[in-house]
Amino acid sequence: MTVNQKLLIRYPGGKRRLLVFLQDFLPNLSDIEGRYIEPFVGSAAVFFYLQPKRAILSDVNPELIDLYRAIKYAPRKVWATYCSFGSTKSDYHHIRDEYEPKTLIQRAARTLYLNRTCFKGMWRHNRDGCFNVGYGGQERRWVITEEDLVFCATVLRGVSLKCADFQPIIDQTQKGDFIFLDPPYRPGHKECSNSHYVWHQFRYNDYERLADSVQYAKSRGVRWAMTISSHEDILRLLKGNHVLRIPRGTGKMPGILTSDSGEVLVTSYPVEGGMRL
Repeated sequence: MTVNQKLLIRYPGGKRRLLVFLQDFLPNLSDIEGRYIEPFVGSAAVFFYLQPKRAILSDVNPELIDLYRAIKYAPRKVWATYCSFGSTKSDYHHIRDEYEPKTLIQRAARTLYLNRTCFKGMWRHNRDGCFNVGYGGQERRWVITEEDLVFCATVLRGVSLKCADFQPIIDQTQKGDFIFLDPPYRPGHKECSNSHYVWHQFRYNDYERLADSVQYAKSRGVRWAMTISSHEDILRLLKGNHVLRIPRGTGKMPGILTSDSGEVLVTSYPVEGGMRL
């Protein structure tokens, strides 16, 4: 996958827009001796860019994991079901509010349809866990093809998919593994908040758990890179690692860390232009 290739879904905080920046600070596949592991997989932009042969992808969002599982094993069946859904406003509201999928294929097709047909590809749920984004306002969907799903299935071959909390995923890592982490940003951050994270609100104690897990993984010889909001209380938890400000535009060069840096990249290994926390 190139940095400009379209993704399967849109997701809050997705890293496609940052691939041009991130590619210079992530290890090459040949340098990853073990597995590639992503505990907050989301849109899987980094995974599909790197295309590792051995990987674990995980998320607490069961709709995401069901989508990836179905496409991994039956991309053409997902596509056929997806294409059977109409794209008018009334069709959309029927699929969103009344349609009850009974199989993995149907659940995956519904998730893909809602993401591709809703307003700006947003991903939002109410407190009951029900998708509640409005219609996108056009009678055709955000473009995707059957070949795109088949491509994703090919890349997902050999990948282990888990619906789980991040901690047991990180705690099972071994020397030589590489972890890419994109946890929910703190509430109020303009790039992404916790509002979509309905299955388990990500709170400060979760950042503490995350920091403990990655620090322990580092001591076992596991390398990792994390994109996170530049918040003093959170960065303090990652002391001893390396931090680099992420530019607001992908054409900009990284710079020094300031109080209004917004997003940062934190790594367990030194990076050019980074500073030690």
